[in-house]
Amino acid sequence: MRDFHSPGRSAVMATNGMCTTSHPLAAQTAIDILQRGGNAMDAAIAGAVLLGIAEPQMTGIGGDCFVLYNQPGQDTVLAHNASGRAPAAANAADLRARGLDVVPLHGPEAVTIPTAIAGFADLAQRVGKLGLDALLAPAIHYAEHGIPVAPRVAFDWPEAAKCLGPTAQRHFLIDGKLPKPGQIFRAPGQAEVLRRVARDGARAFYEGEVAADMVAALQGLGGVHTEADFAAATANASTPVAGTYKQMELVEHPPNGQGATAILMLNILSHFDIAGMDPFGSQRAHIEAEAAKLAYDARNRFIADPDHTTRLDHMLAPETAAQLAALINPNAAMAAAAPISESVHKDTIYITVVDRDRMAVSLIYSIFHGFGSGIASEKFGILLQNRGAGFTLQEGHPNELGGNKRPMHTIIPGMLRENGKIVMPFGVMGGAYQPNGHARFVSNMVDFGMDPQTAIDAPRCFSDSGIMKVERGYSEKVRSELADLGHKVEVPDGPIGGAQAIMIHDSGVLEGGSDPRKDGCALGY
Repeated sequence: MRDFHSPGRSAVMATNGMCTTSHPLAAQTAIDILQRGGNAMDAAIAGAVLLGIAEPQMTGIGGDCFVLYNQPGQDTVLAHNASGRAPAAANAADLRARGLDVVPLHGPEAVTIPTAIAGFADLAQRVGKLGLDALLAPAIHYAEHGIPVAPRVAFDWPEAAKCLGPTAQRHFLIDGKLPKPGQIFRAPGQAEVLRRVARDGARAFYEGEVAADMVAALQGLGGVHTEADFAAATANASTPVAGTYKQMELVEHPPNGQGATAILMLNILSHFDIAGMDPFGSQRAHIEAEAAKLAYDARNRFIADPDHTTRLDHMLAPETAAQLAALINPNAAMAAAAPISESVHKDTIYITVVDRDRMAVSLIYSIFHGFGSGIASEKFGILLQNRGAGFTLQEGHPNELGGNKRPMHTIIPGMLRENGKIVMPFGVMGGAYQPNGHARFVSNMVDFGMDPQTAIDAPRCFSDSGIMKVERGYSEKVRSELADLGHKVEVPDGPIGGAQAIMIHDSGVLEGGSDPRKDGCALGY
Protein backbone atom coordinates (compact mmCIF):
# COMPACT_ATOMS: atom_id res chain seq x y z
CA MET A 1 0.00 0.00 0.00
CA ARG A 2 1.31 3.43 -0.90
CA ASP A 3 2.20 6.14 1.58
CA PHE A 4 -0.84 8.41 1.62
CA HIS A 5 1.27 11.26 3.04
CA SER A 6 3.06 11.46 -0.31
CA PRO A 7 1.79 12.34 -3.79
CA GLY A 8 0.86 9.30 -5.82
CA ARG A 9 -1.92 7.34 -7.42
CA SER A 10 -4.20 4.76 -5.90
CA ALA A 11 -5.09 1.72 -7.95
CA VAL A 12 -8.50 1.96 -9.64
CA MET A 13 -10.81 -0.96 -8.91
CA ALA A 14 -14.05 -2.06 -10.59
CA THR A 15 -15.87 -5.27 -11.50
CA ASN A 16 -17.70 -4.83 -14.82
CA GLY A 17 -14.98 -3.46 -17.07
CA MET A 18 -11.87 -1.33 -17.12
CA CYS A 19 -9.60 0.63 -19.45
CA THR A 20 -6.19 2.10 -18.77
CA THR A 21 -4.47 4.34 -21.28
CA SER A 22 -2.48 7.55 -21.66
CA HIS A 23 -5.32 10.04 -22.14
CA PRO A 24 -8.49 10.40 -20.00
CA LEU A 25 -10.86 11.04 -22.92
CA ALA A 26 -9.73 7.82 -24.60
CA ALA A 27 -10.25 5.89 -21.37
CA GLN A 28 -13.72 7.42 -20.99
CA THR A 29 -14.55 6.57 -24.60
CA ALA A 30 -13.57 2.95 -24.01
CA ILE A 31 -15.79 2.75 -20.92
CA ASP A 32 -18.69 4.33 -22.83
CA ILE A 33 -18.34 1.65 -25.51
CA LEU A 34 -18.41 -1.10 -22.86
CA GLN A 35 -21.51 0.38 -21.25
CA ARG A 36 -23.23 0.45 -24.64
CA GLY A 37 -22.76 -3.31 -24.97
CA GLY A 38 -19.46 -3.38 -26.82
CA ASN A 39 -16.76 -5.82 -25.83
CA ALA A 40 -13.13 -5.16 -24.90
CA MET A 41 -12.03 -5.21 -28.55
CA ASP A 42 -14.63 -2.61 -29.49
CA ALA A 43 -13.56 -0.42 -26.59
CA ALA A 44 -9.84 -0.73 -27.30
CA ILE A 45 -10.27 0.16 -30.98
CA ALA A 46 -12.49 3.16 -30.22
CA GLY A 47 -10.05 4.46 -27.61
CA ALA A 48 -7.00 3.82 -29.76
CA VAL A 49 -8.30 5.70 -32.79
CA LEU A 50 -9.23 8.63 -30.55
CA LEU A 51 -5.67 8.66 -29.17
CA GLY A 52 -4.51 9.54 -32.68
CA ILE A 53 -6.32 12.87 -32.23
CA ALA A 54 -5.46 13.32 -28.54
CA GLU A 55 -1.77 12.44 -28.97
CA PRO A 56 -1.03 13.06 -32.67
CA GLN A 57 2.72 13.19 -32.09
CA MET A 58 2.53 9.57 -30.91
CA THR A 59 0.10 7.81 -33.17
CA GLY A 60 -2.51 8.09 -35.87
CA ILE A 61 -4.19 6.44 -38.83
CA GLY A 62 -0.93 6.71 -40.78
CA GLY A 63 0.64 4.13 -38.44
CA ASP A 64 0.68 0.48 -37.38
CA CYS A 65 -0.59 -1.57 -34.47
CA PHE A 66 -0.10 -4.94 -32.77
CA VAL A 67 -2.77 -6.63 -30.62
CA LEU A 68 -2.91 -9.47 -28.12
CA TYR A 69 -6.32 -10.66 -26.92
CA ASN A 70 -8.35 -13.64 -25.77
CA GLN A 71 -11.88 -14.82 -26.37
CA PRO A 72 -14.24 -14.70 -23.34
CA GLY A 73 -13.76 -17.62 -21.00
CA GLN A 74 -10.55 -18.74 -22.70
CA ASP A 75 -6.93 -18.31 -21.65
CA THR A 76 -5.40 -18.82 -25.07
CA VAL A 77 -3.75 -15.57 -26.14
CA LEU A 78 -4.26 -14.61 -29.79
CA ALA A 79 -2.10 -12.16 -31.73
CA HIS A 80 -2.88 -9.81 -34.59
CA ASN A 81 -0.19 -8.15 -36.70
CA ALA A 82 -1.28 -4.89 -38.31
CA SER A 83 2.17 -3.68 -39.27
CA GLY A 84 2.84 -2.39 -42.76
CA ARG A 85 5.17 -3.48 -45.51
CA ALA A 86 7.65 -1.53 -47.57
CA PRO A 87 6.43 -0.60 -51.06
CA ALA A 88 7.05 -3.30 -53.66
CA ALA A 89 9.73 -1.24 -55.39
CA ALA A 90 11.77 -0.57 -52.22
CA ASN A 91 15.33 -1.83 -52.48
CA ALA A 92 18.21 -1.46 -50.03
CA ALA A 93 20.72 -1.58 -52.91
CA ASP A 94 19.21 1.60 -54.36
CA LEU A 95 19.79 3.45 -51.09
CA ARG A 96 23.32 2.09 -50.74
CA ALA A 97 24.02 3.26 -54.30
CA ARG A 98 23.08 6.76 -53.16
CA GLY A 99 25.76 6.57 -50.49
CA LEU A 100 23.34 5.96 -47.62
CA ASP A 101 24.13 3.59 -44.76
CA VAL A 102 20.84 4.08 -42.90
CA VAL A 103 17.27 4.66 -44.01
CA PRO A 104 16.59 8.43 -43.79
CA LEU A 105 14.29 9.12 -40.84
CA HIS A 106 12.21 11.81 -42.46
CA GLY A 107 12.14 10.89 -46.11
CA PRO A 108 9.67 8.82 -48.10
CA GLU A 109 12.16 5.92 -47.94
CA ALA A 110 11.13 5.45 -44.28
CA VAL A 111 7.40 5.27 -44.96
CA THR A 112 5.91 1.79 -44.88
CA ILE A 113 2.26 1.26 -45.78
CA PRO A 114 0.17 2.22 -42.72
CA THR A 115 -1.76 -0.89 -41.73
CA ALA A 116 -3.48 -0.03 -38.43
CA ILE A 117 -6.78 0.79 -40.17
CA ALA A 118 -6.76 -2.64 -41.85
CA GLY A 119 -6.18 -4.25 -38.45
CA PHE A 120 -8.92 -2.26 -36.74
CA ALA A 121 -11.43 -3.04 -39.48
CA ASP A 122 -10.58 -6.74 -39.44
CA LEU A 123 -10.77 -7.08 -35.65
CA ALA A 124 -13.97 -5.02 -35.41
CA GLN A 125 -15.64 -7.36 -37.89
CA ARG A 126 -14.32 -10.67 -36.56
CA VAL A 127 -14.10 -10.02 -32.82
CA GLY A 128 -16.07 -6.89 -31.99
CA LYS A 129 -19.83 -6.44 -31.55
CA LEU A 130 -20.82 -2.88 -32.41
CA GLY A 131 -19.40 -2.31 -35.88
CA LEU A 132 -16.71 0.00 -37.13
CA ASP A 133 -19.07 2.95 -37.62
CA ALA A 134 -19.91 3.05 -33.91
CA LEU A 135 -16.27 2.65 -32.89
CA LEU A 136 -15.01 5.51 -35.04
CA ALA A 137 -17.76 7.97 -34.02
CA PRO A 138 -15.93 9.35 -30.93
CA ALA A 139 -12.72 10.01 -32.87
CA ILE A 140 -14.69 11.63 -35.68
CA HIS A 141 -16.36 13.93 -33.14
CA TYR A 142 -13.10 15.03 -31.52
CA ALA A 143 -11.25 15.35 -34.83
CA GLU A 144 -14.01 17.64 -36.11
CA HIS A 145 -14.75 19.68 -32.98
CA GLY A 146 -11.33 19.56 -31.37
CA ILE A 147 -9.65 18.27 -28.26
CA PRO A 148 -7.70 20.25 -25.61
CA VAL A 149 -3.96 19.61 -25.78
CA ALA A 150 -2.97 17.76 -22.61
CA PRO A 151 0.12 18.80 -20.59
CA ARG A 152 2.36 15.84 -21.49
CA VAL A 153 1.33 16.11 -25.14
CA ALA A 154 2.24 19.80 -25.10
CA PHE A 155 5.59 18.88 -23.50
CA ASP A 156 6.36 16.43 -26.32
CA TRP A 157 5.05 18.53 -29.23
CA PRO A 158 7.92 21.06 -29.72
CA GLU A 159 10.70 18.51 -30.07
CA ALA A 160 8.59 16.16 -32.19
CA ALA A 161 7.40 18.97 -34.48
CA LYS A 162 10.93 19.75 -35.67
CA CYS A 163 10.49 17.08 -38.35
CA LEU A 164 7.23 18.42 -39.77
CA GLY A 165 7.35 19.31 -43.44
CA PRO A 166 5.43 22.30 -44.85
CA THR A 167 2.21 20.37 -45.44
CA ALA A 168 2.38 18.66 -42.06
CA GLN A 169 2.94 22.02 -40.34
CA ARG A 170 -0.33 23.24 -41.78
CA HIS A 171 -2.16 20.27 -40.30
CA PHE A 172 -0.29 19.83 -36.99
CA LEU A 173 0.42 23.35 -35.80
CA ILE A 174 -2.26 25.71 -34.51
CA ASP A 175 -2.26 28.95 -36.53
CA GLY A 176 1.32 28.12 -37.45
CA LYS A 177 2.45 27.90 -33.83
CA LEU A 178 3.22 25.14 -31.33
CA PRO A 179 0.22 24.46 -29.09
CA LYS A 180 0.11 25.25 -25.40
CA PRO A 181 -1.69 23.09 -22.84
CA GLY A 182 -5.43 23.58 -23.16
CA GLN A 183 -5.42 24.87 -26.73
CA ILE A 184 -7.85 23.08 -29.05
CA PHE A 185 -6.36 20.83 -31.72
CA ARG A 186 -8.58 19.86 -34.66
CA ALA A 187 -8.04 17.47 -37.56
CA PRO A 188 -11.01 17.95 -39.93
CA GLY A 189 -9.32 16.10 -42.78
CA GLN A 190 -8.88 13.02 -40.63
CA ALA A 191 -12.50 13.33 -39.50
CA GLU A 192 -13.54 13.04 -43.14
CA VAL A 193 -11.30 10.00 -43.69
CA LEU A 194 -12.76 8.28 -40.63
CA ARG A 195 -16.30 9.05 -41.80
CA ARG A 196 -15.53 7.33 -45.09
CA VAL A 197 -14.00 4.32 -43.33
CA ALA A 198 -17.01 4.13 -40.99
CA ARG A 199 -19.30 4.06 -44.01
CA ASP A 200 -17.34 1.94 -46.49
CA GLY A 201 -14.78 0.02 -44.43
CA ALA A 202 -11.01 -0.14 -44.79
CA ARG A 203 -11.13 0.03 -48.59
CA ALA A 204 -12.08 3.72 -48.22
CA PHE A 205 -8.61 4.25 -46.74
CA TYR A 206 -6.56 2.00 -49.01
CA GLU A 207 -8.26 2.73 -52.32
CA GLY A 208 -9.62 5.80 -54.08
CA GLU A 209 -9.15 9.43 -53.10
CA VAL A 210 -7.63 8.88 -49.64
CA ALA A 211 -4.97 6.46 -50.87
CA ALA A 212 -4.24 8.73 -53.85
CA ASP A 213 -3.70 11.64 -51.45
CA MET A 214 -1.09 9.67 -49.49
CA VAL A 215 0.63 8.35 -52.62
CA ALA A 216 0.82 11.83 -54.14
CA ALA A 217 2.56 13.16 -51.00
CA LEU A 218 5.11 10.36 -51.12
CA GLN A 219 5.77 10.37 -54.85
CA GLY A 220 6.12 14.15 -54.76
CA LEU A 221 9.14 13.64 -52.50
CA GLY A 222 10.63 10.83 -54.58
CA GLY A 223 8.90 7.87 -52.93
CA VAL A 224 8.42 4.64 -54.86
CA HIS A 225 4.98 3.97 -53.34
CA THR A 226 2.03 3.21 -55.58
CA GLU A 227 -1.71 2.97 -55.11
CA ALA A 228 -1.34 -0.78 -55.66
CA ASP A 229 0.90 -0.93 -52.56
CA PHE A 230 -1.87 0.63 -50.50
CA ALA A 231 -4.58 -1.56 -52.01
CA ALA A 232 -2.57 -4.65 -51.04
CA ALA A 233 -2.32 -3.75 -47.33
CA THR A 234 -3.58 -6.50 -45.01
CA ALA A 235 -3.32 -7.42 -41.35
CA ASN A 236 -3.00 -11.03 -40.24
CA ALA A 237 -3.35 -13.32 -37.25
CA SER A 238 -0.15 -14.69 -35.75
CA THR A 239 0.97 -16.95 -32.91
CA PRO A 240 2.38 -15.36 -29.73
CA VAL A 241 5.68 -16.32 -28.11
CA ALA A 242 5.97 -16.90 -24.37
CA GLY A 243 8.45 -17.49 -21.57
CA THR A 244 8.25 -18.08 -17.82
CA TYR A 245 9.84 -16.01 -15.04
CA LYS A 246 9.37 -17.84 -11.74
CA GLN A 247 5.59 -18.33 -11.42
CA MET A 248 4.66 -15.81 -14.12
CA GLU A 249 4.35 -16.49 -17.85
CA LEU A 250 5.04 -13.55 -20.13
CA VAL A 251 3.21 -13.70 -23.48
CA GLU A 252 4.47 -11.44 -26.25
CA HIS A 253 3.63 -10.64 -29.85
CA PRO A 254 5.95 -12.57 -32.20
CA PRO A 255 8.34 -11.01 -34.74
CA ASN A 256 8.43 -8.61 -36.45
CA GLY A 257 7.77 -7.19 -32.97
CA GLN A 258 10.62 -7.25 -30.46
CA GLY A 259 8.68 -9.03 -27.69
CA ALA A 260 11.04 -12.02 -27.70
CA THR A 261 13.69 -9.61 -26.40
CA ALA A 262 11.77 -9.16 -23.13
CA ILE A 263 11.51 -12.94 -22.71
CA LEU A 264 15.23 -13.37 -23.30
CA MET A 265 16.00 -10.59 -20.85
CA LEU A 266 13.93 -12.22 -18.10
CA ASN A 267 15.57 -15.56 -18.88
CA ILE A 268 18.96 -13.90 -18.31
CA LEU A 269 17.80 -12.20 -15.09
CA SER A 270 16.56 -15.56 -13.74
CA HIS A 271 20.23 -16.50 -13.23
CA PHE A 272 20.62 -13.76 -10.59
CA ASP A 273 19.05 -13.26 -7.16
CA ILE A 274 17.18 -10.13 -8.17
CA ALA A 275 14.71 -10.53 -5.29
CA GLY A 276 17.63 -10.32 -2.85
CA MET A 277 18.72 -6.93 -4.16
CA ASP A 278 17.52 -3.44 -3.27
CA PRO A 279 14.77 -2.80 -5.87
CA PHE A 280 16.06 0.76 -6.38
CA GLY A 281 19.74 0.13 -5.75
CA SER A 282 22.72 0.16 -8.07
CA GLN A 283 23.22 -3.62 -8.05
CA ARG A 284 19.85 -4.39 -9.59
CA ALA A 285 20.15 -1.49 -12.04
CA HIS A 286 23.56 -2.72 -13.15
CA ILE A 287 22.57 -6.36 -13.67
CA GLU A 288 19.43 -5.27 -15.54
CA ALA A 289 21.45 -2.96 -17.79
CA GLU A 290 23.92 -5.73 -18.65
CA ALA A 291 21.10 -8.18 -19.38
CA ALA A 292 19.49 -5.58 -21.64
CA LYS A 293 22.70 -5.07 -23.62
CA LEU A 294 22.93 -8.79 -24.32
CA ALA A 295 19.24 -9.29 -25.09
CA TYR A 296 19.14 -6.30 -27.42
CA ASP A 297 22.20 -7.52 -29.24
CA ALA A 298 20.36 -10.78 -29.93
CA ARG A 299 17.33 -8.79 -31.10
CA ASN A 300 19.47 -6.85 -33.54
CA ARG A 301 20.82 -10.05 -35.04
CA PHE A 302 17.64 -12.10 -35.35
CA ILE A 303 14.33 -10.17 -35.36
CA ALA A 304 12.85 -9.10 -38.67
CA ASP A 305 9.81 -9.72 -40.84
CA PRO A 306 8.42 -13.09 -39.68
CA ASP A 307 9.16 -14.51 -43.13
CA HIS A 308 12.83 -13.60 -42.62
CA THR A 309 13.40 -13.92 -38.86
CA THR A 310 16.15 -16.42 -38.13
CA ARG A 311 16.94 -18.52 -35.05
CA LEU A 312 14.01 -17.34 -32.90
CA ASP A 313 14.06 -20.70 -31.07
CA HIS A 314 17.74 -20.17 -30.29
CA MET A 315 17.00 -16.68 -28.94
CA LEU A 316 14.37 -18.07 -26.55
CA ALA A 317 16.23 -21.23 -25.50
CA PRO A 318 17.21 -21.49 -21.79
CA GLU A 319 20.72 -22.48 -22.83
CA THR A 320 21.16 -19.20 -24.69
CA ALA A 321 20.14 -17.18 -21.63
CA ALA A 322 22.52 -19.20 -19.41
CA GLN A 323 25.44 -18.55 -21.74
CA LEU A 324 24.66 -14.85 -21.91
CA ALA A 325 24.19 -14.53 -18.13
CA ALA A 326 27.67 -15.98 -17.66
CA LEU A 327 29.09 -13.00 -19.56
CA ILE A 328 27.82 -10.49 -16.98
CA ASN A 329 30.36 -9.14 -14.51
CA PRO A 330 28.54 -7.98 -11.35
CA ASN A 331 31.35 -5.50 -10.72
CA ALA A 332 31.89 -3.86 -14.10
CA ALA A 333 29.86 -2.62 -17.06
CA MET A 334 30.49 -4.15 -20.46
CA ALA A 335 30.61 -2.18 -23.67
CA ALA A 336 27.27 -1.60 -25.33
CA ALA A 337 26.12 -3.98 -28.03
CA ALA A 338 27.42 -3.18 -31.50
CA PRO A 339 25.79 -0.05 -32.93
CA ILE A 340 23.05 -0.78 -35.44
CA SER A 341 21.50 1.21 -38.23
CA GLU A 342 17.91 0.34 -37.35
CA SER A 343 16.40 3.40 -35.76
CA VAL A 344 14.54 3.01 -32.49
CA HIS A 345 12.51 5.67 -30.74
CA LYS A 346 9.92 6.35 -28.09
CA ASP A 347 6.66 7.63 -29.54
CA THR A 348 3.80 5.18 -29.14
CA ILE A 349 0.44 4.85 -27.40
CA TYR A 350 -0.86 1.86 -25.51
CA ILE A 351 -4.39 0.94 -24.39
CA THR A 352 -5.68 -2.06 -22.51
CA VAL A 353 -9.28 -3.05 -21.81
CA VAL A 354 -10.93 -5.89 -19.89
CA ASP A 355 -14.70 -6.39 -20.15
CA ARG A 356 -17.31 -8.10 -17.97
CA ASP A 357 -16.81 -11.40 -19.82
CA ARG A 358 -13.06 -11.12 -19.12
CA MET A 359 -12.00 -10.63 -22.69
CA ALA A 360 -8.66 -8.85 -22.30
CA VAL A 361 -7.16 -6.71 -25.06
CA SER A 362 -3.60 -5.41 -25.13
CA LEU A 363 -3.19 -2.96 -28.03
CA ILE A 364 -0.23 -0.83 -29.04
CA TYR A 365 -0.41 1.71 -31.88
CA SER A 366 2.30 3.99 -33.24
CA ILE A 367 3.70 6.22 -35.98
CA PHE A 368 7.24 5.47 -34.66
CA HIS A 369 9.20 8.73 -34.16
CA GLY A 370 7.49 11.88 -32.95
CA PHE A 371 5.16 12.89 -35.79
CA GLY A 372 6.51 9.92 -37.75
CA SER A 373 8.14 10.82 -41.04
CA GLY A 374 6.98 14.42 -40.82
CA ILE A 375 5.19 13.83 -44.14
CA ALA A 376 1.46 14.51 -44.26
CA SER A 377 -0.94 14.15 -47.16
CA GLU A 378 -2.15 17.39 -48.70
CA LYS A 379 -5.94 17.10 -48.60
CA PHE A 380 -6.66 14.93 -45.57
CA GLY A 381 -3.64 15.62 -43.37
CA ILE A 382 -2.77 11.97 -42.76
CA LEU A 383 0.62 11.91 -41.07
CA LEU A 384 2.66 8.96 -42.31
CA GLN A 385 4.78 6.78 -40.06
CA ASN A 386 8.53 6.34 -40.57
CA ARG A 387 8.54 2.72 -39.47
CA GLY A 388 10.76 1.83 -42.45
CA ALA A 389 13.63 3.43 -40.51
CA GLY A 390 13.54 0.19 -38.54
CA PHE A 391 15.10 -1.60 -41.52
CA THR A 392 18.85 -1.98 -41.91
CA LEU A 393 20.72 -1.40 -45.15
CA GLN A 394 23.25 -4.10 -44.27
CA GLU A 395 23.35 -6.48 -47.21
CA GLY A 396 22.11 -9.97 -46.39
CA HIS A 397 20.78 -9.09 -42.94
CA PRO A 398 17.35 -10.64 -42.14
CA ASN A 399 16.05 -7.12 -41.50
CA GLU A 400 17.45 -5.61 -44.71
CA LEU A 401 15.07 -3.20 -46.46
CA GLY A 402 13.25 -4.93 -49.29
CA GLY A 403 10.03 -4.75 -51.26
CA ASN A 404 6.93 -6.00 -49.41
CA LYS A 405 8.95 -6.70 -46.25
CA ARG A 406 7.94 -5.61 -42.73
CA PRO A 407 10.67 -3.99 -40.59
CA MET A 408 11.66 -4.92 -37.08
CA HIS A 409 9.16 -3.17 -34.84
CA THR A 410 9.76 -1.70 -31.40
CA ILE A 411 6.11 -1.77 -30.29
CA ILE A 412 5.07 -4.77 -28.19
CA PRO A 413 1.81 -5.43 -26.32
CA GLY A 414 2.15 -7.78 -23.36
CA MET A 415 -0.01 -10.28 -21.47
CA LEU A 416 0.69 -12.21 -18.26
CA ARG A 417 -0.58 -15.66 -17.34
CA GLU A 418 -0.24 -17.44 -14.01
CA ASN A 419 -1.00 -21.14 -13.66
CA GLY A 420 -2.26 -21.03 -17.24
CA LYS A 421 -4.79 -18.27 -16.51
CA ILE A 422 -4.69 -14.77 -17.98
CA VAL A 423 -4.11 -12.36 -15.10
CA MET A 424 -2.96 -9.14 -16.74
CA PRO A 425 -2.83 -7.34 -20.08
CA PHE A 426 -0.16 -4.65 -19.91
CA GLY A 427 2.15 -2.53 -22.01
CA VAL A 428 5.12 -0.22 -21.58
CA MET A 429 5.59 2.54 -24.15
CA GLY A 430 9.04 3.82 -24.89
CA GLY A 431 10.45 2.55 -28.19
CA ALA A 432 13.67 0.65 -27.55
CA TYR A 433 12.94 0.66 -23.81
CA GLN A 434 9.87 -1.52 -24.19
CA PRO A 435 11.45 -4.99 -23.70
CA ASN A 436 13.47 -3.65 -20.76
CA GLY A 437 10.28 -2.06 -19.46
CA HIS A 438 8.36 -5.33 -19.72
CA ALA A 439 11.12 -7.20 -17.89
CA ARG A 440 11.33 -4.57 -15.13
CA PHE A 441 7.56 -4.42 -14.69
CA VAL A 442 7.32 -8.21 -14.34
CA SER A 443 10.31 -8.29 -11.97
CA ASN A 444 8.86 -5.47 -9.86
CA MET A 445 5.77 -7.60 -9.21
CA VAL A 446 7.33 -11.08 -9.04
CA ASP A 447 10.56 -10.29 -7.20
CA PHE A 448 9.38 -7.44 -4.98
CA GLY A 449 5.65 -8.03 -4.57
CA MET A 450 4.60 -4.68 -5.98
CA ASP A 451 1.01 -4.10 -7.04
CA PRO A 452 0.55 -2.90 -10.65
CA GLN A 453 0.36 0.81 -9.83
CA THR A 454 3.43 0.68 -7.59
CA ALA A 455 5.30 -1.33 -10.23
CA ILE A 456 4.44 1.36 -12.79
CA ASP A 457 5.33 4.29 -10.52
CA ALA A 458 8.73 2.85 -9.58
CA PRO A 459 11.80 4.70 -10.96
CA ARG A 460 13.35 3.43 -14.20
CA CYS A 461 16.76 3.25 -15.77
CA PHE A 462 17.88 2.11 -19.21
CA SER A 463 21.25 1.54 -20.85
CA ASP A 464 20.76 2.93 -24.34
CA SER A 465 23.50 3.42 -26.96
CA GLY A 466 26.26 3.53 -24.37
CA ILE A 467 24.41 5.91 -22.01
CA MET A 468 22.90 4.75 -18.72
CA LYS A 469 19.74 6.85 -18.45
CA VAL A 470 18.63 7.04 -14.82
CA GLU A 471 15.41 8.80 -13.82
CA ARG A 472 15.41 11.38 -11.03
CA GLY A 473 13.57 8.89 -8.83
CA TYR A 474 16.93 7.25 -8.12
CA SER A 475 19.28 8.72 -5.51
CA GLU A 476 22.54 10.47 -6.32
CA LYS A 477 24.28 7.68 -4.40
CA VAL A 478 22.96 5.11 -6.86
CA ARG A 479 24.02 7.21 -9.84
CA SER A 480 27.50 7.56 -8.37
CA GLU A 481 27.76 3.81 -7.75
CA LEU A 482 26.68 3.07 -11.32
CA ALA A 483 29.34 5.46 -12.62
CA ASP A 484 31.92 3.64 -10.49
CA LEU A 485 30.88 0.39 -12.20
CA GLY A 486 31.75 1.94 -15.56
CA HIS A 487 28.38 3.21 -16.74
CA LYS A 488 28.13 6.62 -18.41
CA VAL A 489 25.24 7.99 -16.34
CA GLU A 490 22.80 10.71 -17.41
CA VAL A 491 19.47 11.94 -16.09
CA PRO A 492 17.17 12.07 -19.15
CA ASP A 493 15.31 15.27 -20.00
CA GLY A 494 12.00 13.42 -19.94
CA PRO A 495 10.79 10.32 -18.11
CA ILE A 496 11.47 6.85 -19.48
CA GLY A 497 8.43 5.30 -21.13
CA GLY A 498 4.90 5.01 -19.85
CA ALA A 499 2.96 1.94 -18.72
CA GLN A 500 -0.64 0.75 -18.38
CA ALA A 501 -1.93 -2.46 -16.82
CA ILE A 502 -5.07 -4.23 -15.58
CA MET A 503 -4.85 -7.03 -13.00
CA ILE A 504 -7.68 -9.60 -13.16
CA HIS A 505 -8.24 -10.92 -9.65
CA ASP A 506 -9.91 -14.25 -8.84
CA SER A 507 -12.37 -12.29 -6.70
CA GLY A 508 -13.83 -10.71 -9.84
CA VAL A 509 -12.20 -7.35 -9.17
CA LEU A 510 -10.27 -5.55 -11.89
CA GLU A 511 -7.33 -3.46 -10.67
CA GLY A 512 -6.00 -0.81 -13.02
CA GLY A 513 -2.69 1.01 -12.95
CA SER A 514 -1.79 3.97 -15.18
CA ASP A 515 1.55 5.75 -15.51
CA PRO A 516 1.82 9.26 -14.02
CA ARG A 517 4.52 9.90 -16.63
CA LYS A 518 1.62 10.36 -19.07
CA ASP A 519 -1.66 12.29 -19.00
CA GLY A 520 -3.89 9.24 -18.72
CA CYS A 521 -5.68 7.21 -16.11
CA ALA A 522 -7.43 3.96 -15.30
CA LEU A 523 -11.23 4.02 -15.44
CA GLY A 524 -13.71 1.29 -14.61
CA TYR A 525 -17.37 0.76 -13.90
